[in-house]
Amino acid sequence: MGLEEIVARCEELYDDLDLACVRAWKERHPGAPAIGFLPTYAPREILHACGVLPVGVLGAGEALEIVRGDACFQSYICHLPRSVVELGLTGRLDVLDGMIFPATCDVIRNLSGIWKLLFPTKSARYLDVPQNFDAGTGGRFYEDILRGLLDDMGRLSGRPATDEDLARSIVEYDRHRRLVLQLYDLRSSEPWRVPASEAYLLLRAGMLLPVEEHAGMLAEYLDLVRKAPRRPRDDARIVLRGVFCEQPPLGLMRTLEKSGCYVVDDDLLPVSRWLGAEVGADGDPVAALARAYLGYDGESASRYVPDGGTKGERLVETVRRTRAEGVIFACPSFCDPALLDRPMLQAALAARGISFTSFKYAENTGQMQPIREQAGTFADTIKLWGEG
Repeated sequence: MGLEEIVARCEELYDDLDLACVRAWKERHPGAPAIGFLPTYAPREILHACGVLPVGVLGAGEALEIVRGDACFQSYICHLPRSVVELGLTGRLDVLDGMIFPATCDVIRNLSGIWKLLFPTKSARYLDVPQNFDAGTGGRFYEDILRGLLDDMGRLSGRPATDEDLARSIVEYDRHRRLVLQLYDLRSSEPWRVPASEAYLLLRAGMLLPVEEHAGMLAEYLDLVRKAPRRPRDDARIVLRGVFCEQPPLGLMRTLEKSGCYVVDDDLLPVSRWLGAEVGADGDPVAALARAYLGYDGESASRYVPDGGTKGERLVETVRRTRAEGVIFACPSFCDPALLDRPMLQAALAARGISFTSFKYAENTGQMQPIREQAGTFADTIKLWGEG
């Protein structure tokens, strides 16, 4: 495929609310289950090792009117859980054999309970994760969680995974993580080659495709885009933060591009790179996954900063590493973790004279003109005066 064909395929997957690609995968793998997971993180290696297809359930964006989903939640929470319930009750997630709800916030925890009531015959699991990063405490706790998930997925698929199966899955996902990080590195060094909207579509495609297929797509895209005759523009280099859970509409990413911003780093779909560049398959693979989770040094609103750490230090390092000229905080409306984190992150930036601006969005946001004007003004101030 050429570059245009790859991007078109990714956009087709972005619009695939009925999960036609998952249905096609299940037809090619009779009896194999597919399990959905919500942002921000899921141990996809565990599912893969048991012959289960991990499927990112990222909401419906602008493509679905929310009716029944609104009956399950109050109005003062983010849009994502209502959207996910609507997808389920309209049959669009029927192809899934279950769901995993990661420990992100109270809303997602409550959604896991609502899901069990609405779909009692389907597998539903709340994925608890450690907030204590001591290997003897949080590490043992998370190993127990992972072994329980491994047993559940083995029973569901009828294919219990051996240590060798899980080690092979870790190798596959390590390769995938390295390719994703190559994509981020290329966008940081030559952002005109990798528009933010294309990178976003590529990441979204990885939430639906088997890891082997998506790794091949990433490798092909990287090879093609390095050779493509794309020219640089004098756009402002910015870091995007706050989009770790409820994903922005594609139009928002395109709006940032049109406003004169190069997005050189972001926290979109952190599951793609949560464990760093490599977990490694030596020794006990479950223990390796737990160690990688504890040792990941990325910053997220859903992840506790241990004693001795300061919120915002990692963001400042990212700004310096990517040579960013400012930070845009784009937080989903009513996202408590992102909105509670933002003042601490802004304080860290302000202390070092780093420009920033902020706005809120919902996954179904349709009016992009105010965002374009705000982001464009921010980019202009950076280019004209070097400060926001």
